Amino acid sequence: MIVRPRPNFLQLFFIMRGSVVPRILPQIFGFAVYSAVILALARWFELDLGVFNITPFGLVGVTLSIYLSFRNNAAYDRWWEARKLWGTLVFEIRNLARATTSLIPDPAEQRALLMEALAFCHFLRGQLRKIDSIKDARAFIDAEAERVAAFANPADEMVRRMGRRANAQRRSGDVDPIGFRILDERLASISAIQAGCERIAGTPLPFAYTLLVHRTAYIVCLLLPIGLISTTGWATPLFTALIAYTFFGLDALSEELEDPFGTEANDLALDGLCRVCEISVFEALGEAPPKMLPAEKFYFS
Repeated sequence: MIVRPRPNFLQLFFIMRGSVVPRILPQIFGFAVYSAVILALARWFELDLGVFNITPFGLVGVTLSIYLSFRNNAAYDRWWEARKLWGTLVFEIRNLARATTSLIPDPAEQRALLMEALAFCHFLRGQLRKIDSIKDARAFIDAEAERVAAFANPADEMVRRMGRRANAQRRSGDVDPIGFRILDERLASISAIQAGCERIAGTPLPFAYTLLVHRTAYIVCLLLPIGLISTTGWATPLFTALIAYTFFGLDALSEELEDPFGTEANDLALDGLCRVCEISVFEALGEAPPKMLPAEKFYFS
């Protein structure tokens, strides 16, 4: 995730970190060169392209803009919902830490349950990003991390382990039924958050809609120089490149936001959110918390 002050006027044209420009440079230059070739051929063979009115291209462009706007709104909704889910996870981890340290009398059991909660956060992050998170989980549950990672859903296994630990405290009489219910409600909320994240990660935007937007954008940019030459002349490649930047830039941005759990510049800072959970838990246990992860050139991973 990019977190930086608003750039000034000159910086706007040179900022690449977090921009979609590097991803769409092939399309921008490709259509600029293509329109230059069309322009050169029209001038060389003295073709009269004035019969091609720009109005139909404008109508198609408006339609494509509506499609792109809808797709970007849908992608941003996914990104924002994912952020709210992880914000709720931080809230529930703090609630769990407060309830655990208040209701479970044994400090060792308090720490064991909350370390499992932190391992859950890292396993969930690994599952959503499709990366190996055993090393991060091992810092909290030691060798158990390998055994948990062998499950089809390691994060869900961590919730089950926390549930069994809380139930063992109830059976031993260290936690009364009301206290157990409080702990169980926190675990149920955490499990619901996991399910919400898995729903977003496992349900992409309909492929047919993405295909429609891509096809229309390419067709418009391929035909656009023919309609522009009679009105923009030698500036046709510039206008074609600008329109390609707009269409393909919006499309690339929606693709990036569609998967909010990735590691691209505009994806959620799951590493940082896991560290926030760690800080909250260690402070609840009365231990020295780790430091917040620093940004690397305004980028939080």
